[in-house]
Amino acid sequence: MSHANQKGLKIGISGCRGIPNHYGGYEQFAQYLSEGLLQRGHQVFVYQSSLHPYTQNQWQGVQLLRKFDPEDKLGPFGQFIYDFNCLIDAKKRNFDVLLQLGYTSNTIWYPLWDRRAVQVLHLDGLEWKRSKYGPLTQRFLKKMEAIATHQADVLIADSPVIQSHTRQQYGRKAIFIAYGANAQPQTDKKHLDTFNLTPGQYFLAIARFVPENNLHTIIEGYLKSAQKHPLVLVGSTQTKYGKELFQKYQDKNILFAGALFNQEVLDSLRAYASLYFHGHSVGGTNPSLLEAMACSVPICANDNAFNRAILDEQAYYFNTPDQLKNALLKVDSDKRLQAWKTNNLQKIRADYQWEYIIEQVEQLFFKALNRQHPQVATEININI
Repeated sequence: MSHANQKGLKIGISGCRGIPNHYGGYEQFAQYLSEGLLQRGHQVFVYQSSLHPYTQNQWQGVQLLRKFDPEDKLGPFGQFIYDFNCLIDAKKRNFDVLLQLGYTSNTIWYPLWDRRAVQVLHLDGLEWKRSKYGPLTQRFLKKMEAIATHQADVLIADSPVIQSHTRQQYGRKAIFIAYGANAQPQTDKKHLDTFNLTPGQYFLAIARFVPENNLHTIIEGYLKSAQKHPLVLVGSTQTKYGKELFQKYQDKNILFAGALFNQEVLDSLRAYASLYFHGHSVGGTNPSLLEAMACSVPICANDNAFNRAILDEQAYYFNTPDQLKNALLKVDSDKRLQAWKTNNLQKIRADYQWEYIIEQVEQLFFKALNRQHPQVATEININI
């Protein structure tokens, strides 16, 4: 164990591409969590892909550990090498806790996990259900899920659906801790000028361009509705699926805005949209959905257990282009929307504030250490 003292814990975070966020949900989680834990007096280290555009060795005081990542040359297999490099390095760091985000490419290396540190695994969604994977890859991912669930010291599930799956499938308890969102996002109408948008006169989807995020269904439903207001799609079109969509849907009312990571720009786009589409169908609590709720925008979400667990009845739901079209035709006159927006924002304030999420993670780390390494808990005066 590390020399835990009045400075708090020595915490490593691996499994993401690094911070600040230039990719997706895990990177967003790592960014807010690492900064919050640092402010609470802990030493925090985040592993950083060598492909990440931010090249400093610190971000907001969080220490970054840049490791070789050949994903640009080897595709997804490069992630296995990147995770191997991170886990080998972690053995030298003497962490009290190593938080591993996901299990897809790190679990194959579980014999290399540093057992002196408490291994906390944040379960991703049901990865093996993702439609972008073929049958062999899906079987491999299911095997990795089983190994990870049994090998980790502590499991975190970001959705009650994942928590229930882990209990029923593997007989192990995962602690439910959701992603967070800022209940008072910074927004400014001026950011719409960049895209020639008018407040309340456009529709929006923010997602990675992969099949399970259902952007094709969103586009088809939008086109069927014959709406005059534009549909804005935020995300990199450089994926195979993204290139296909970009080539297929060259419509003057469909704006492919590219990948954006400036939080104020993203929140401004959300806040002034007429309707926000959330097409994610696989995974747990998705940060982009929480951020849409925090921005008080009406939401039309893919109809699945993950999204219903968060939104309940405060949203439109779709599985088909026709269902999405019907939502678009109702949105201007639906008297329920104001109540939906109010209720969704209230949920963010009650259950998803970042400060609350960070405190839950910190307390979980303390409890895990107290159980596995009581001497360390005594040294840092943990009172739980």
